Amino acid sequence: QVQLVESGGGLVHPGGSLRLTCAASGNINIAAMSWARQTPGNPREYVATITPDGTISYADYVKGRFTISRENTLNTVYLQMNNLKPDDTAVYYCAAKIVGTSYWGLGTQVTVSS
Repeated sequence: QVQLVESGGGLVHPGGSLRLTCAASGNINIAAMSWARQTPGNPREYVATITPDGTISYADYVKGRFTISRENTLNTVYLQMNNLKPDDTAVYYCAAKIVGTSYWGLGTQVTVSS
């Protein structure tokens, strides 16, 4: 079993940047790691994924602004978020998918506001 803890959220002005960190309790070398986000009353929506071999994909609404990366030696995944917009305000969750089983963290709040 893998436990995930997100950090790095906070309040930022529009156009600003944040870097989210997802720290895993176990080995994530074989896990597809993802970030998703959710606002109150709405379903969780996909943000980005990085596979064990480093293949990366992004949702269209973050492409060119967000960058996902992983450091397997530290069991850590990052989400660099640049040029943040008010619509990016959400709770951001980290997920690990290992052999068909998904694990989720508890999330970190990101608020983009002037």
